[in-house]
Amino acid sequence: MAEPSFTLTQLRYFAAAAELGSMTAASRQLVVSQSAVSTAVAQLEKELGVQLLLRHHARGLTLTAAGEEFYRELRSYLVHTSELVEVARSAGQALVGDLTIGCFTTLGPFELPRLLAASEQDNPGIHVSVVEDEHAALKHALRSGRCELALMYGYDLDDDIDHVRVGLAAPYVLVGKGHRLARRKKVALAELEEEPMVLLDLPHSGQYFERLVESAGFRPQIRHRSAGFETVRAMVANGQGWSVLNQRPASHTTYDGAEIVTLEISDPVEPLEVVLASMKGVRLTARAQAFVRSSGRAARRREGR
Repeated sequence: MAEPSFTLTQLRYFAAAAELGSMTAASRQLVVSQSAVSTAVAQLEKELGVQLLLRHHARGLTLTAAGEEFYRELRSYLVHTSELVEVARSAGQALVGDLTIGCFTTLGPFELPRLLAASEQDNPGIHVSVVEDEHAALKHALRSGRCELALMYGYDLDDDIDHVRVGLAAPYVLVGKGHRLARRKKVALAELEEEPMVLLDLPHSGQYFERLVESAGFRPQIRHRSAGFETVRAMVANGQGWSVLNQRPASHTTYDGAEIVTLEISDPVEPLEVVLASMKGVRLTARAQAFVRSSGRAARRREGR
């Protein structure tokens, strides 16, 4: 039986159509005609002898079971064909090229700048672009190949995701300047049981903070919920309740000019790991490996190791 004969162009056109779920969207991204994408995919399916995509009138494309398996393997292959070209172009030179990483929204202001600076210092030829989103969306972005690495917290990472620690984020209590406990350095969570809480309510983060409080033996009385980090700080500063966060701005002043106080938690609570996540079993490009190395060195310098 003759081996299938297909081209790299056909593979790339199929991958774009599979990722975007539309021949039209793929043609726009690739800057080619829609018919070129459709023809390439049809020829690829003919060569393989299997249907990869289901065409739905007015509803785009979906992968067949065979298409899903083929696409999963193809993502890694296409990444390394691009890397092979760059290896040839940059032989004997510094690493060059583009790298896309994801970043969990609330981590951006605290962790991302120093990692980007470390990467630029170590490998100025690597151009990093960032996709900011919440936890579940970043996992999807890794699986779809939209980003190769994702800066996120080390919780709820599924079995198909690897990670490397690049930081720690210890939880702390936040109260307003006029709060009865504001002069303390530490507080037990149980001391706040009778007071309302302001919850940073992002997917997964909200559940994490609620479980952390419940580990002290009570359910928090949640007065306000907000997906905005600075909104939570401002509400606390203006007497709307207390909160628990795990990233610390350098300033104790909120956007509206009010002041907050941070208190250590005396309960035995574990800090959250800040990690660079990637797909398990998928070999990282040289650019991504370099970013992980520079991030690790930056983390060790920050922790004094």
